[in-house]
Amino acid sequence: MFEIGNSLREARHRQQLELSEVEQATKIRARYLRALEEEAFDVLPAQTYVKGFLRTYADWLGLDGQLYVDEYNSRYGVDDEEPREPVVARRSAIVHQRHGRLERRGVLLALGAIAVLCALVIAAFKFSDSGNQPIPNLGPGTTKAPATHQRQHKRKVARPARMKFFVLAANGPSWMDVRNYSSNGRTLFTGTVDQGQSHGWTARRLWIDFGSPSNLKVVLNGKVVAIPGGGGTVAVLVTPTGIVRAPATA
Repeated sequence: MFEIGNSLREARHRQQLELSEVEQATKIRARYLRALEEEAFDVLPAQTYVKGFLRTYADWLGLDGQLYVDEYNSRYGVDDEEPREPVVARRSAIVHQRHGRLERRGVLLALGAIAVLCALVIAAFKFSDSGNQPIPNLGPGTTKAPATHQRQHKRKVARPARMKFFVLAANGPSWMDVRNYSSNGRTLFTGTVDQGQSHGWTARRLWIDFGSPSNLKVVLNGKVVAIPGGGGTVAVLVTPTGIVRAPATA
């Protein structure tokens, strides 16, 4: 078990984000986001929305949304099907049904906005890649782009991608030594992650020495991945494409 609210809040603070920024990106009201971080789940309209908002918020932060939903279900014993309330009056039932449809529409709009953002990111990458195509020779009247601009553009395209790396001590404490890029890189974290605590970094490459890696849940760019090497102490390299055992000299 781990603290749902504190874990979400710590992940947001590590990325230096305000609730208003998250609200604008996910289309989830700030008061609902604050309720999730404070585990005041009764503020939300229904358990269905608790799980939906919880999954959306965690995924947007680069965490494993399903892991948080599973923790919520196990802690509160929530079934997939909501209990039905007795009908007091036909008019009251109609009002509640309309209210539910409006809230579901809000969730769909939020998910649609996230899909649009993803499409924009993909389009931006494609547009960036298209900038590497050779320019056809249009004759003596054409003007060549300045060499300085071309060099800057090539350098920008050649830069490796950044990644979001997140660890959660789900099964027990684990010792970690995290360095930027290689074993000789700048130390980002050294110490023990107690059970229920989480840490995350945004980088292009990480060198990490793990102790008791089996106690950790590891998420790379929103996907749960395994730490190679099993138990004991293991050194790994983390890149946007995955996690591999570190060579003798990294």
